Amino acid sequence: MTITDAYGYPLTLSDAGALKPWRGAVRAFLAHGRATPDLVAETLRLAPDFALCHATHGLFCMLLGRRELVAVAAEDLARARAASAAVGVSPREAAVVDALADWLAGHPSRAANRLDAALADHPADALLMKLVHALRFVLGDAAGMRRSLEGVERAFDADHPERGYFLGCRAFALEETGDYALAERLGREAVALAPDDAWGLHAVAHVYDMTARVEEGRAWLETNTAAFSHCNNFRFHVWWHLALMYLERGDISRVLELYDEEIRAERTDDYRDISNAASLLVRLEIEGVNVGGRWDELARLAEARVDDRCNIFADLHYMLSLEGGDRREAADAMIASMGAHAGEETDMGRIAAAAGMPAVLGLEAWARGNYFSAFRYLDRARPQLFRVGGSHAQRDVFERLAIEAALRAGLCLDAERLLRERVTLRGGLDRFAEVRFERAERMRRATRLMQDEALRAIPA
Repeated sequence: MTITDAYGYPLTLSDAGALKPWRGAVRAFLAHGRATPDLVAETLRLAPDFALCHATHGLFCMLLGRRELVAVAAEDLARARAASAAVGVSPREAAVVDALADWLAGHPSRAANRLDAALADHPADALLMKLVHALRFVLGDAAGMRRSLEGVERAFDADHPERGYFLGCRAFALEETGDYALAERLGREAVALAPDDAWGLHAVAHVYDMTARVEEGRAWLETNTAAFSHCNNFRFHVWWHLALMYLERGDISRVLELYDEEIRAERTDDYRDISNAASLLVRLEIEGVNVGGRWDELARLAEARVDDRCNIFADLHYMLSLEGGDRREAADAMIASMGAHAGEETDMGRIAAAAGMPAVLGLEAWARGNYFSAFRYLDRARPQLFRVGGSHAQRDVFERLAIEAALRAGLCLDAERLLRERVTLRGGLDRFAEVRFERAERMRRATRLMQDEALRAIPA
């Protein structure tokens, strides 16, 4: 049976009753809603031969970056192909099935390109739009995110039911490519149109983080908690953004309160939740804060993920957790796992070789107090580190570690170079940079003083 969806495109559904939960699943996905998996399950209960839903569920599994879910995604692909053969699929639906196959074969970049091509042919499809956006985010392809959205902007006009979510994605892509003013404006418009658009809300928070406008950012998040209270674990990430703003203010007690009561309110082993926690603890420790035993539960969870090899961004945060919790044996195993990953002829294997391996070695050197080596490895990783995925704000933990390692190794000129590059990227001078610029300048003055011939003792 062919039924038209909310965007005017055909769906190959055997049961018209499945349209309502499918529509709900797509909307929940756009809003990062916790109801998404239940709505997907209900859709498939009513229409077990709905290939698009099977394939979409498989892509959701792959986005979660967990080894055990790869097998689930492979089962989804088998079901999607069986459904395609039994009842047929439209070209759009076939593209999603084939994209899942691409990713399972180790080529998420090919999957993103395939979905983008389908989106060009179906420019009003909000599901394709968000899937491409999510995939390119995992690949660290900010330019691709922006290009994809700009290609379908006209289709998401004032009459499109998902315009708010589109603008939220557009705002984030603009922020990640440095267009902060337009990103802020569109992100605010996104939340006005779709009050549950947590992604658009968080895009504006990114703008405030990158431009060091901490008070505006704090007010924006604290007055809009309803925009993310409905979310799945993405709400923990929004609380993380608020914690960064309090860290910038130097309010350590509030940061730790947010960590305990919101960011780790549910002690999951989802890599996104662990990355929030680990990167915040590192930032605190760089500032000299004793975080107590908070590393222990992260390290315990990370130990079980050493051999996942699904997502380099995840692996680096597992490494932070292992080193923070002093799990030396597991940290060594993570380095070996990253090395094995770097030898694979896959997209993630190439990213592991270019960025993952030097970064993980830098984190090991940092944990051992070998700051010169830590700086050298992290600085080597930096030009390719965007490829591990995540945002500028998330990857900033590695920038901070590289800068701090350079200072502790006495490499003040290198520290100043990294600081200048960071300020240029961010569009604002934050407290972290101000303090490190001052430290580097004091080191340079001390060096000049020691080298001043006029102050050398004159032999009798």
